[in-house]
Amino acid sequence: MKRKNTLGAVIGSLIGTLSLSVLAQGQGAVEVEVFGKRYFTDSTRNMDDGNLLGGSIGYFLTEDLELALSYGEYHDLNGDAPVNKDIKGSAAGLDAIYHFGEPGPGLRPYLSAGAAHQSISNTFTSGRDHTTQGLLGAGLKYYFTENFYARGGVDGIYNFDRGDSEWMAGVGVGVNFGGSQKAEPAPAPVAEVCADSDNDGVCDNVDKCPDTPANVTVDADGCPAVAEVVRVELDVKFDFDKSKVKEESYGDIKNLADFMNQYPATSTTVEGHSDSVGPDAYNQKLSERRANAVREVLVNQYGVGGERVNAVGYGESKPVADNATADGRAVNRRVEAEVEAQAK
Repeated sequence: MKRKNTLGAVIGSLIGTLSLSVLAQGQGAVEVEVFGKRYFTDSTRNMDDGNLLGGSIGYFLTEDLELALSYGEYHDLNGDAPVNKDIKGSAAGLDAIYHFGEPGPGLRPYLSAGAAHQSISNTFTSGRDHTTQGLLGAGLKYYFTENFYARGGVDGIYNFDRGDSEWMAGVGVGVNFGGSQKAEPAPAPVAEVCADSDNDGVCDNVDKCPDTPANVTVDADGCPAVAEVVRVELDVKFDFDKSKVKEESYGDIKNLADFMNQYPATSTTVEGHSDSVGPDAYNQKLSERRANAVREVLVNQYGVGGERVNAVGYGESKPVADNATADGRAVNRRVEAEVEAQAK
């Protein structure tokens, strides 16, 4: 009964997270998983190989690095002697997990390292047997969607208190949710249009410019607004060796899209750049991927016509800061764009 209750609570928590309205991978995301592992024990303890069933919850410090707490209970750890025929126990651990590849649907390999505390009973020792374990692991996660994944992996185990080694192989399923939300910019001010409620052909209640025609854009004084050139610029920064648009850049990209949608005759070229780390040919491709990533957000997410947005990469050929410093390289990992229009 205890086994069913424990697994039921973990599975219930997993299913409950699927109903959350905010789902996103990336920095700040949380992953909840249920797992089953085959535990291959050290032969000196005369125990059969058993199973570890449980769950974990993790938090992404960056889009690649996750800290995960886990808890599992052992089953089927039977031994050869009457005193250890029905071995019970549990393990609680903390792992740092580094993921490779870009967040999103698809395959993400990982490496992990951590520590666990194991407690089992009905062994040859009197009372419970406690040991501290060091863990090293590797495996693959496959994200079927942005948020739902399956995992398979192996873990090497070193028991510090006994000086022996064991290992586990297991699978799991989980969900990823709660990453950084897109920052929504403040709405653009709406231009004021002069009204003519008495139908005399001129603006109502205008003191400084009493002859202002009706239905024209006016300034704060009610006078016809002078046409001027207006401009919006975009500067999106990227992490090292990454082409994924960061969550905090979506607001700036939406500002550019809103401007272009307000002035439908405009077009732009988004220009991708890299720092100087790595081969020239690789950095050229990386800059092109960055430019295309920003273009896709403008076109697919914010509705700018694809024929109005061109993307080009310049590699490391146009630095704006010193590539000899980390701060300078961070500035050079960018995508730029600008749009001009004549305001009416």
